[in-house]
Amino acid sequence: MTVPAAFAHQARACAALGSPLTAQLCRTLPQVLADGPVADRVLGWTGDPSTAADSLPLRLCGALHALVLTGQAPDLARAYDGGVVDPALLRRVLDDHAETILSWLDSPPQTNEVARSAALIGAARFLSALSPLPLRLLELGASAGLNLNFDRYHLGTGETGVVLTPEWRGAMPQGSVTVASRRGVDLNPLDLDRDGLRLMAYCWADQHDRMARLRAALDLARRDPPQVDRGDAGAWLADRLAKPVPDRLTLVYHTVAAQYFPPATAQACTNALSRAGRTATPSAPVAHLRMEADGGEGAALDLTLWDGTRRDWSLGRADFHGRWIDWQPKHL
Repeated sequence: MTVPAAFAHQARACAALGSPLTAQLCRTLPQVLADGPVADRVLGWTGDPSTAADSLPLRLCGALHALVLTGQAPDLARAYDGGVVDPALLRRVLDDHAETILSWLDSPPQTNEVARSAALIGAARFLSALSPLPLRLLELGASAGLNLNFDRYHLGTGETGVVLTPEWRGAMPQGSVTVASRRGVDLNPLDLDRDGLRLMAYCWADQHDRMARLRAALDLARRDPPQVDRGDAGAWLADRLAKPVPDRLTLVYHTVAAQYFPPATAQACTNALSRAGRTATPSAPVAHLRMEADGGEGAALDLTLWDGTRRDWSLGRADFHGRWIDWQPKHL
C-alpha cells in the first residue's frame, strides 16, 4: 500500500469509528507533506505504511496529539477544540516540531482500549453461570494491563471510576465475577507512569468520553498495578498453562491482538491451549476468549471452555472501540 492510500484508508476507518477530527487530519496530512524532514520521512517510508503493518498515519496523528497534550502546540490545541485544523497551521506545526514528531514516528502505535472490557465483563459473567470458580486471568497482548482490571469497571451504571456504557443489543448477562489473580504479557509492556502520555496520545482527541475512561483506568491501575510480563505470548502462555491450577477457572483472552502475532507465536498459543484443554477438569477448567477481527462488522466474540469436554460458543460481535455489543450467544 502506498503512503497516500494508507492515509485515505485510515481516514475512512476513523470516520467509521466516530472520530471526524482524526479523519480530517488523515485526509489533510498528505496534502501538506511537501518538504521538510517530516515530509521526507513519511513520504519516503520504507516499510508498509498500512494499518495492518506500520500504521504510519496513526504514528503521525499520535505525535500531533502528544504536542497538544503536553502544551507544546497551543494553536493546534485550539484548532482541535474547534474540530477543524487549517492546512497552513498543520504545515507549520510539522515544521516547528519536526524533531519531536520524528521521534514518535520511530515506534508503532500502542493502545489499551478500555471500552473493550464491556465484552470481557459479559463473557466473564457468561462463564460464571457455567463454573462458579474464581478466575485466573491471563491476557495476551496486554499493553499496560488496563483490561486486566475489567472486573473493577462498571458496566452500564456507575458514578465514579471507569464506567462503560456501550449500546448493548441482546440480553446483558448478569451475575457476579470473582478474580483470584491477573497477569498479562506483551512484547513491549507500557509503564503506567512513563508511558501514560503515549496511551493518551493514541486515543483520538475528539472522543472525549473515551479519553475520560482512559484517564480513569490509568488512575485505578496506578493505585494497584496489574502485572504485565515482557515476552512472546506463545512461550509465556505455554509456561503459564504447563500445569492445571485447581479451584480456578483459567481464562486466557485477547482483544484485537492476535492479528499482530507472528505465525509462530499464534501456533504456539494454539498448541499451549490444546495441551491445557486435554488436561482440564471441572475443578481446573480452562477458557479461551477472543475478541478479534474476522472480516465482519466489528470484532467476533468467540469462547471455548475445556472442563473435561470441549464446548465452543459464538457470543456475538463487538465494536472495535466498545461502542456497541451485539450479544447473541450461540453454542456451536
